[in-house]
Amino acid sequence: MASIQCRPEVNALTVPQSYKLRYVPRDSMGTDGLAAAMAAENPNYSVEDNKTMLANLVRVLQKNLLNGTQSTIDGAFTFGISFTGRLDSPDDPLPPLEEILHVDVHVLAAFLKEIRQQAQIERLPMTEKAPLINAAQDTVLGLSDVLQSDGALRLTGSNLLFDPKKADEGCVIEGTRSGRAAQTRFVGIANSEVTLLPEVPTQPDPWNNEYQIAIATHYTENGTLRTGIYRRKLRVPLFVTKLGHPNPPDVGILTGNAAAPYVKVTGGALSADETVRIQALLEHDGSLSLNLLDMSEGGRAGAAVKVTGNGPVTLNGFSGSALTSLALTVNNFADLVKMIRSGYGGRLVDVLELKVG
Repeated sequence: MASIQCRPEVNALTVPQSYKLRYVPRDSMGTDGLAAAMAAENPNYSVEDNKTMLANLVRVLQKNLLNGTQSTIDGAFTFGISFTGRLDSPDDPLPPLEEILHVDVHVLAAFLKEIRQQAQIERLPMTEKAPLINAAQDTVLGLSDVLQSDGALRLTGSNLLFDPKKADEGCVIEGTRSGRAAQTRFVGIANSEVTLLPEVPTQPDPWNNEYQIAIATHYTENGTLRTGIYRRKLRVPLFVTKLGHPNPPDVGILTGNAAAPYVKVTGGALSADETVRIQALLEHDGSLSLNLLDMSEGGRAGAAVKVTGNGPVTLNGFSGSALTSLALTVNNFADLVKMIRSGYGGRLVDVLELKVG
């Protein structure tokens, strides 16, 4: 015999906090399923016979209720009418029936007792309803996990709805090294999607371009505050300037919250301003593959270069790009690999806004 599943949930209406059990249906069965189950119990009646009898039972019960007759299926259920509502005097006109009239189904004691005697309960692990951010996309660039203050960020998921006017509810963007900004500019807030014009807090160094985003909300008036943190980190585009000069300034890239950049751009050949992406892939042997990408997923890509430790690296551009080559220096290979493995699932991408001047 299958078990009856239940799951503990927080009871938000009690102080101190307590928990309640919620029934978790294993499956659902409609008229066809019930008719088939009845046929399995008694093969003398076909599925169609049983469907006819079920439909007839519903009609009889409805007629009885409309006639003010209470109906009882022996040993199982009683069907009747009840009323809610208030009259200030006995002679007051009745409120609309859709507000006061209800159909009640009562389980008889013998039926309930038998269920309790035979039931086996399976207790499922407790889960809490919380905001779940499945994806974050910059709507200007059309890229996932990119954050820029002059764009719009679309968050999609479930249970995202919050009230920005409540002090403890809202959306927050936080730098992984420092900086925190409660968001105030929203295009739309819904249960499955939130779109905002992000206010990005500054961090101590320009290569600290890594951020986390979270949503906090209540689901009932007196309920516990629930916070959902996006599992992936967002990255702000980095500016690489004066690539047309003999000695351009070094620019830190591909770094998280470190006080010194793991990788630096030290030079390159650029004929016109352009925005590209640089990708670092963690290989099975512990090495990294670095290459340049255009601004669309699955688009043009430069040749990958294998990196196994600290030192200089030169990446070639891709077809049609104004960037011919990009010179890098890897300063902290070990921590870069560790960050990509633990924080980025094996793939890290930075957006680089390249300037000739």
